[in-house]
Formats: sequence, structure tokens, C-alpha cells
Amino acid sequence: MAKIKLSAIVSEMRGKLNGSVFSKNRGGAYLRTKVTPVNPQSLAQGLVRATLTNLSQAWRGLTEAQRAAWNGAVSSFTSTDIFGDVKTPSGINLYNKLNLNLAAIGEAPISTPPLAVSVGYIDTLSLVADESSSTLAATFTSVGESADQTVIVEATPCVSAGKNFVKSEFRAIGTFAGDATSPQALGAMYVAKFGAMTAGKKLFVRLKFVDKNTGVSGQYTSASTVVVA
Repeated sequence: MAKIKLSAIVSEMRGKLNGSVFSKNRGGAYLRTKVTPVNPQSLAQGLVRATLTNLSQAWRGLTEAQRAAWNGAVSSFTSTDIFGDVKTPSGINLYNKLNLNLAAIGEAPISTPPLAVSVGYIDTLSLVADESSSTLAATFTSVGESADQTVIVEATPCVSAGKNFVKSEFRAIGTFAGDATSPQALGAMYVAKFGAMTAGKKLFVRLKFVDKNTGVSGQYTSASTVVVA
């Protein structure tokens, strides 16, 4: 469904409507034809779907008091949408979001809503990728990191060197400890996910912290690099 923000006239439109997609980039608002990608039915997709199914079943298995606690906790977990407006999740959405984050870092699910905690973030990030050695190094500085957090690593396959924006191409490729030192070697996990890198092509990586006890996550920080030979 397309999202429309009204003023005296329409000021912004985002999302899908029939066969069209409304969006915005640095050049301003634009409209494109909706393209439905082929569903690859990948193992990773299957695992996420299975996790969501399990979480839905677990939510139904909670007591009324537990579900009420999740519904009462949502005001502490607001977010900002693409228009800059504050949005509050439902109890089940909050439950799923935090437990999906925990599943992504290999931690057990929680049935009691946590307090909103402060999570670290990547302040600066740069990459160096080398096809000949199959290495990908991420050099970063971080704020608020700790051993109680884990960093989720997502990346894209190699794309055209002229591409400057990616979104749906990101895939989870691994994690590293929240108190790990910089630089981090990501080449092995990258090649395991996407295969060999291609010199002259560009790849993107993004990182975010997740608290291991609550599932609360920080914001992504992303960077890109052109693979050298």
C-alpha cells in the first residue's frame, strides 16, 4: 500500500500502489513500475520464515498477563517512519522484532518484555576488499560497545561499480563480538555466502549492534568499496 503525507497538497508518497512504486532519492520524488522478483526459496529465507512461525506459536502460548506486559511496553520502543513521524509498534510486533534479533545472533528468545536499553553503534566504517586473497577487512570505530552485545554483519553480492544505492540486496553473512577490536576480517563469511569476489565490482557492508539479553538493536552503519585485483 502506498503511503501518502498530505499538506495543502500532496507532499510525499512512499510505497506500492497497484503496479507502481513511489519513492524518493537525492534527486527528489519518483515513480517506478513495481517489479516482483523471483522468490529464490533460499535456505536463509526458510529459516526466517520458520522462526516467525515459531514465534507466532510462542506468542499464542504466552499467558494473558505476559501479552498484556508486551502491549504495555510498546511506548518505550517507538521508532520514526520514512516521513519522520513517530510510530509505536503493537505488542506482538515488538515481541517478534526483539526475538528475531536474538535469533539472528544465536540467543534464546525472551517471553518478558525488557527495558529499553542503550545499544552501541558503529561511528565510522571503511572497507578494503581484495579478490586475489579473498579478503574483506572492515575498519571501524564504535561508541557504547560491550561484551553484552553482538554485531550483525550484512553485505551485498558484488554489484556494478557505478551503483551507489542498495537496499533489498543486503543479506546477513555473520556476526562478531560487540567488544571485538578493529579491523575485523569478514572475507571468509562473505565468500561462504556469495562466493568469490570480482575485481572491479563494488560491494556494500552494513553493521549494527544487538543486545544479547534483550534483542534491542542499534542503527545500521554502512560502507562500500570496489574490489581490487
